[in-house]
Amino acid sequence: MQIKEYIEDSIMNDEMKAGERVPSTNELAKHYQINPATARQGMNELVTKNILQIKRGVGMFVTENAKEILMEQRKQTFYEKYIIPLQQEAEKLQITDDQIADMLKREES
Repeated sequence: MQIKEYIEDSIMNDEMKAGERVPSTNELAKHYQINPATARQGMNELVTKNILQIKRGVGMFVTENAKEILMEQRKQTFYEKYIIPLQQEAEKLQITDDQIADMLKREES
């Protein structure tokens, strides 16, 4: 979902900080040229995850723990999407953990 990812990335990149008001669903819908209901759906998902907080009559705001919550979610996704398949393939190729670490260090140089 484009709106959700935009807000998440903005928080992770410190473009939106804790306590800051985020654009309204109508503002985002107009900017992205999408239905306001679609924008609302993405924002509601972030409210459910405690990334955004609704203040009635004022707007939606980034929660104090938003960045930490997103960081943990992204670390888990990274683990599931990259580390587990890496370990599975390494096992097939009989590559040890030490060899993987050496490969990673070699790429950093």
